[in-house]
Amino acid sequence: MTITCDVAVLGGGTGGYIAAIRAAQLGKEVVIIEQDKLGGTCLHRGCIPSKALLRSAELYAQMKDSASFGIEAGELTLVFPKVQERKQGIVDQLHKGVQYLMRKHKIRIIEGKGRVIGPSIFSPKSGAVAVEFADGEMETVVPTNLIIATGSRPRILPGLTPDGIHILTSDEALQLEELPGSILIIGGGVIGVEWASLLSDFGVEVTLVEAADQLLPAEDKDVAHELQKQLQRRGVNILTGVSVEPETYAIKGNRVQISARQGEDKLELSGDKLLISVGRQANVENIGLENTDVGLERGFIRVNEYMQTTEPHIYAIGDCIGGLQLAHAASHEGLTAVNHLAGATSYAYQESQVPRCVYTRPEVASVGITAKEAKDKGLKVNIGKVPFSAIGKALVHGETEGFVKMVADAQTNDILGVQIIGPHATELIGQAALAQLLDATPWEIGQAVFAHPTLAEIIGEAALAVDGQSLNT
Repeated sequence: MTITCDVAVLGGGTGGYIAAIRAAQLGKEVVIIEQDKLGGTCLHRGCIPSKALLRSAELYAQMKDSASFGIEAGELTLVFPKVQERKQGIVDQLHKGVQYLMRKHKIRIIEGKGRVIGPSIFSPKSGAVAVEFADGEMETVVPTNLIIATGSRPRILPGLTPDGIHILTSDEALQLEELPGSILIIGGGVIGVEWASLLSDFGVEVTLVEAADQLLPAEDKDVAHELQKQLQRRGVNILTGVSVEPETYAIKGNRVQISARQGEDKLELSGDKLLISVGRQANVENIGLENTDVGLERGFIRVNEYMQTTEPHIYAIGDCIGGLQLAHAASHEGLTAVNHLAGATSYAYQESQVPRCVYTRPEVASVGITAKEAKDKGLKVNIGKVPFSAIGKALVHGETEGFVKMVADAQTNDILGVQIIGPHATELIGQAALAQLLDATPWEIGQAVFAHPTLAEIIGEAALAVDGQSLNT
C-alpha cells in the first residue's frame, strides 16, 4: 500500500511533532512515522522525567532546610517509588496531550520503523519512506517533502557497555526502583551535573568526573566554577581534568571499580553504580540515508540555515543534526524547516538566540556567547555582573548564591550573551533571549521598569552594570 502526503516526518519527538503541527496549520497533509512513542526522548527518557525527579529532589532538600524559615517539622521520609510514580504520571499526562494534538490537527500517525528509499516506482526522487510494522508487513509513504527527526541516544564509552545493573546511562537511571548508596558519574556536562545535583539531594554519595578542566565545558568559566562550588558544598566529590580507563573496569564486592588519570596521578574510583553521561550521538544509522545524497558531518546530518539537507526536498531537525541538542532548539528548527518548505515567512535559524538551560540546584542558563568567546573573535566587550545577594527577592527565597553576567559589544553596545546561575535561572533567561532577539541594548533593558521585589530585577541591574550604573551593587 502507498500513502501520499505533502509532508512526512520521520520521528515523532518534540521537534517532529511540532513540525507536523505547523505543517498542518499551513494546510499541509501530514504523516508522522514513529517506531516508539510520540514525544520521543524529551518526553519519555529526557527533559520531562528528569525534571520531575529534579523537582522532587529540590523539594526534599528545601524541606530539610525548613527550620531556617521558622518552620519545624518532624522527620522526613523519602519514598522513592512514589517519586517515580509521580514522574511517570506527568509523562503519561503529557503523552496523552500530544496524542490529542495529533487528532486535533488531523495528523496521521504510522507506528513502525521507517527507512528512506531511493528513486523507485513510487517516486522519481529519493525521500519516500518504507515503513516496517511489528508484524513484518510493509507500507510506503511518498511525501512531497520529508523531515528527518530521528533524535539521538546516549553516547557509550568503548568498554563500558550499560547493563542496567552496574553501568547506566540516563535511560536506565530514570527507571531505578531504588536509590544506590553511592554513584560514580562519568561526564560533567549538562546531563552529568543534573544527575549529580538530584542524586546528592536525595542523599546519594556522588563522585563526578569530568575530562575537561571545568564542569559544563561549553559554558562561562565563572558560572562553571560557581556551580562546582555549590555542588561541593552539598557533598559532591568533583574531579576535573580526569580521564577514566575503561579497560580497568571491574566489579568487586558488588561495587563498580575503575582507574583514572589526573595528569601524572593515578586514581582509583568506585561506587555502587556507574552512570555514563558523555553526550549523545545521532540516530542516523539504519534509516536509509545511504539511499540518498544527504550528507553527514562528524556523525550528524548536514543542513543549511533553513534545515535543508543536501537534497533540497529533504530537511532534518533536532538532535540528529547536532548543534544544541535541546528540545526547544528542535522545535524551533522544525518551525524553520516547515515555514521554508511551505513558502511561508521564514527566518534563518540562529543558534545564538537559543537559550541553554541546566536544571541543577542552583539552576544555570545562558544565551548567546561568553566573554571569552567574544574575545576569541577579536571583539572588545563590556561586562555587567550582579550577584543574587543584592536582590531582595533572592533573600526572601533564601537563595542568594549565584549571579547574572551580561556581555555587550563595546563598540556597538549589542548584547552578545547573558549567563545566569542562581534561583529560577531557567525562567529568567527568557527575558535575555527576548532582548537579544529584539536587538535591545543594555541601556534599553535598564530603562525597563522591573517590579519589586522580584528575581527579574537582576536582569535590569546587570544591564545597568554594563555601563557601570547598577543601583544595588
